[in-house]
Amino acid sequence: MPQLQTATLTYHVTDEDTAASLGSGSLPVLGTPRLLAWLEAATCACLAPVLPAGSTSVGTRVQVEHLAASPVGAEVEVSASSAYEDGRLHRFTVSARDTSSGKVLAAGEVTRVVVDAERFLSRL
Repeated sequence: MPQLQTATLTYHVTDEDTAASLGSGSLPVLGTPRLLAWLEAATCACLAPVLPAGSTSVGTRVQVEHLAASPVGAEVEVSASSAYEDGRLHRFTVSARDTSSGKVLAAGEVTRVVVDAERFLSRL
C-alpha cells in the first residue's frame, strides 16, 4: 500500500453528542464515546483511498487522552496521520482541537487492521 496521508474532519457538538446523552457522564459537554468515534472516522478516512476492493478496516486498539471539555455548539476538528504500517496493521496519531480557540481537546493513537469484509463477517 502507498504511504498514507493525513485526514481531517470537522464536527459541531450537538445535544446528541454530549456525555449526558451518551450515558458516559452527566454533563452537557462532548462525550468521550462520540469523540472516539470521530477520531476513528478520521482514521477510516485516511485508509479509505488505499483499501483494496472488498476490504475494510477494523479498530483494534485505542489509546487517547481526552484533555479538555467542549460545549454544545463548539466546532471540533479531528485529525489522523499515519504513524506506522506493517502489512495489514496501521497505526495512526490522532488529535482533536477546538477550531475557535485552537485548544487541544484530545491526543493519542488508534490502531486499525485491514480485513476482507466478507470473510470477516462470515466468521461471526
